[in-house]
Amino acid sequence: MSKSVRCGNVTIGGGVPVSIQSMTNVDPHDETALLRQIRELSDAGCDIVRIAVPDREAAEVLGRVRAKTDVPLVADIHFDYRLAIAAIQAGADKIRINPGNIGSLERIKAVVNAAKEREIPIRIGVNSGSLEQDIREKYGGVTAEGLAESALRNVRLIEELGYDQLVLSLKSSDVRMNDRAYRIVAEKTDYPLHIGVTEAGTLKRGKVKSAVGIGALLLAGIGDTMRVSLTANPVEEVYYAKEILEATGLRKPKFELVSCPTCGRTKVDLQGLADEVERRLSAIRVRPGLKIAVMGCAVNGPGEAQEADFGIAGGSGKGVIFAGGKIIKSVAEEKLVDELIELIEKK
Repeated sequence: MSKSVRCGNVTIGGGVPVSIQSMTNVDPHDETALLRQIRELSDAGCDIVRIAVPDREAAEVLGRVRAKTDVPLVADIHFDYRLAIAAIQAGADKIRINPGNIGSLERIKAVVNAAKEREIPIRIGVNSGSLEQDIREKYGGVTAEGLAESALRNVRLIEELGYDQLVLSLKSSDVRMNDRAYRIVAEKTDYPLHIGVTEAGTLKRGKVKSAVGIGALLLAGIGDTMRVSLTANPVEEVYYAKEILEATGLRKPKFELVSCPTCGRTKVDLQGLADEVERRLSAIRVRPGLKIAVMGCAVNGPGEAQEADFGIAGGSGKGVIFAGGKIIKSVAEEKLVDELIELIEKK
């Protein structure tokens, strides 16, 4: 089990559920826009929000935003150690730095001392685009071993400065490299790990890379907090992170919908039925963990989905409603969804 640290009112590590993070993409100088987007992210299920702090003005805005929201805020800092200190003084609940680009040991020490004084964690954020030159030369380029070495080197550096409230991340856009790097570090340290696939891409392609990269780590028991990095509205990152956690069994979904992929025996609009069932279930209150099946074949469907609490299976212009693999009644195709939802609501 990893160590635990506190980021505002959220615990990271220590065996607690994996938290979801995202990052604002509005102007960090626009207080109103930041607060609006933070609310949107929180409403979607985001636990921790990161904000870029590129200059002193942004640090001041961060302080004003901090005073108007309860959502834990992480200040994202690159290069200028003074901005890290300013963000800490403004009330950041955590800072994200890459010690390799902060500068001299004295500058890193100043940042660590500021974090220590406020008792906030530091995320050591290493990625393939900012790997130290000496490590690149050692390994002949960017490698999983190099990413791991960089992260562990920076851990030792901050430990020697007397601080251990740390979270580690070492991300790559190469899924295999990303996976290997995290596995190396997970074997060598018990600091909590922030996982993700950096620069995963667009909503369509990035979701696939993130599902593979993050999902594989979560199934291996690696990861304490996560971000799905997409070129999209950051709210989409949160929605998809929740889906990954549900798919890996780390979060219980509101309901589980299983549906068959269709075949030549299908005589109903199965895709339309499945979409409508999902939409209708999302709009009502159901028993947590309810399992619903939408199957295309009335002959095999109920048996194949016998572990479902309720379901429908299509025939030719009609279908059956079933529960626990047993058929309850047969109804016309256009009434299947209405009858299913009515049965679920009665139960």
